This record gives sequence, structure tokens and C-alpha cells, in this order.
Amino acid sequence: MGPLPAAARVYIACAVLAAAVCAVPLARSAPGVPWGALVLLAGVCAVCERLPRRPLTLPVLLAAAVLLPPAAAGLAAVPGGLAGRVGRRPVAVRRLWHAAQLSLATGAASYVYGLGGPRPVTAPAFPRALGPALAAALVLALVLAVLEGGVLVTAEGRSPRTAWRDALPGALVPPLAQGPTGLLVAVVWHSPYGPPAALLVLLPMALSSWVLDRCRRERAAHRATVRALVQAVDLKDAYTRGHSERVGRASVLIARELGMRGERLEALRFAGTLHDVGKIGVPTRVLRKNGPLTPEERRLIELHPEYGHEMVRGIGFLDEARDAILHHHERLDGTGYPYGLTGHQIPEAARVVAVADAFDAMTSTRSYSRARPVPAALAELHRCAGSHFDPRMVAALTRALDRYGWHPAVPASRNVPLDQCPARTAAGGGA
Repeated sequence: MGPLPAAARVYIACAVLAAAVCAVPLARSAPGVPWGALVLLAGVCAVCERLPRRPLTLPVLLAAAVLLPPAAAGLAAVPGGLAGRVGRRPVAVRRLWHAAQLSLATGAASYVYGLGGPRPVTAPAFPRALGPALAAALVLALVLAVLEGGVLVTAEGRSPRTAWRDALPGALVPPLAQGPTGLLVAVVWHSPYGPPAALLVLLPMALSSWVLDRCRRERAAHRATVRALVQAVDLKDAYTRGHSERVGRASVLIARELGMRGERLEALRFAGTLHDVGKIGVPTRVLRKNGPLTPEERRLIELHPEYGHEMVRGIGFLDEARDAILHHHERLDGTGYPYGLTGHQIPEAARVVAVADAFDAMTSTRSYSRARPVPAALAELHRCAGSHFDPRMVAALTRALDRYGWHPAVPASRNVPLDQCPARTAAGGGA
């Protein structure tokens, strides 16, 4: 990062000066300041700021806002800001800015909590203190968001409307969840069990945050795996570029109409996106052949579902998607491949992907044919329902498209022989 603009330097300097001015009352009332609680909370805040994604910082700051007067609460946030993780330069300026930001927000939250006068932080008083604690949490989050938006305006040149429009909506959600936790920490702090028990209240939140972070990382790894496989198919057979993603999207539309949710919906997305991954195992000369395919070459093409199934057999998270990859070219009347399954012998996920695949093949513009209008493609699917496609899946796709519509596909980038066309028959689906 280059030198900060002058406006950003002035903005940060003003924030630091404001935080320092807010701490002045501590010097006047030093004997009455709960220094022990201040130091302990400051240390805990510093530790929390070093954790990945900082899941406990907000509840600790809220506990400080409830337990300490505004000046002391603001000071308790400073070590956390100075100790926080910084990924870009200038590091010192960013740490100083973050410390001032946390200090001002926590001090403001403490002030709002105390507006109605002193409130005993005890278990019986918990219901009456919950409203002020939530208000303090919202103020803390809003001050953080407003200050952050100011930095985006002065340092990155964003418009105020864009900076605060992006920051404010997301800032309102965490306080509603973590505000009661901060109050609970404060209540237990003043209980006979003392500060150690109060800090234990944060342990379940830390564990749940760790689990959620692991889940997010795992899901990101799953998506990266799927993207890598799709890119490998695109490199080998460029004319299908974009087809896989669209089939995944259409599969999700059908699955939602059928009432599928959660992990099963994600499995259908993966199934649609990876349905042609087995093309990696088909010789490139066959995929890119200019001219009609021989019977032997046709048999090689029809092996791609089995190749795909073998490729993803060991990828545990794909689950139901593996069956869809293997059977998405089966037909209800038994004329499909690779095994000629009929009716409900074909897994439900495969029947979903088969309809999505055929629909996208018919509505995509290729070098060898123009895209059919969506109504014409749906009419063809309905004509073949019961013989090639499951009527439930066709009806579900029709309902979904009535509700959400469908965006036209981008034309393919190279010529492909008609003999290799994924929609060479009216409802032939992908090759």
C-alpha cells in the first residue's frame, strides 16, 4: 500500500485524538476506577483480537461497556486494537487506527448503557438490563461501521453512500446475537464465582465459532475442488464452457421446487456442475473430431459417465452427486446409458440432472445451432416426459422458470461437428 492520502491521515489523527480525549476522565477519578477489571478485560480483548476472525472481541467489548464507565471501557479496548492482526501496510498506522476505532465504539456503548442511571449487574436484574445492553451493542456496532466507512471514503476514495451502504446493514446482525452474551459475562463477573467463571462463558462461543470457521473452510475447499474439476473439463472440451455451471444452476431450481434443502440441495448443485467431468477420460481426438463419429468413437463418448463416477468415487462430500454423474444419461424407457436403467431404478438426483442438462443444451447457442426459446425447449421436454425424462422433474423446472426466468447462454467459442452435439436430437441432453 502506498502513502495514505492527506485526508485519511487527518481522519485517523482525529480519531486517535478523540479516543485520547475520551480517556481524560480516568486521570480525574483515578481512585474510583476499577483498574483490576479494566486490566483483565484489556488483556482478554488483546487475546481475542489475535484469534482468527476475532469471534469473541464483540462480547468482550460489550462486557467492558456494561462493567466499566465510558472512559475505562474505551481504554480497555485499546490493547486489543494494538494487538490485532494486520494484513497490509502501514502496520503501525493500521494498529493505531483500529485501537482508536475500538476505543471510541466501546466508550459510546458504555455511555448508552448507563443513560438510565446505574444498573446492578446481577442475575435478578438481567431481564431489565437486556434492553440497554442490546442498545449498547447496536451503538458499538454502528460506531464501528460509521468509522470504518469514513476510512473507506478518505483512504480509498469511495463515495460516502457506497461506503456506508455496504458497511451498515451487516453491522446490525452480530450485536443482536452477541449482545446478551456480553451482558451474561458481566452478570457472571459480579457473581460469587467471579471473573474466571465469566470468562468460561465465552468458551462455548469460541468453540462454536471454531466449528463454524472449519465448516466455512471445508465448504470453500469443496467449491475449489469442484471448480478445479470443471476447469479441467473446459480445457479439454472448450465448447461446453459455461454449460456445467448452468446445469448446476438449473438442477438447483428443480431441486428447490421438489422441496430439497440443505446438504441435499448442495449435492444437486455439485451433481449438475460435475455431470460431464468424465470427459477428461475421453481421448481429446474424439472430443474434438471434425466430422461424424464412428461407432467405436461413439462408445468412447458414452463411457464418460463411468469415467466421471470413478474420478469422484473417493470424494466423500459429493455423496448423492456420484450417482447423478453416473446415471444422468439414463432414460425412463431404458434406452439410455451406461446401464439402460428404467423408471425409478434411475436415482432421483440423476433424473434431476438429466432434465437440467437437456434444457441447457437446447437453450444454449452453439456454432452449429441457434438456441431454442425457453418455451420451445420446455415443450420438447414435456413431449419427452415419461419416455426420456421424469415428468415430475420437467414440471418442477417449468414452475421454477415461471418464477425465476432463465438467462440465455453465451455462444460457444469454436465449431463443433453436429455429430458431437449434446442436443443433436430434440431432447438428447448433453453428450
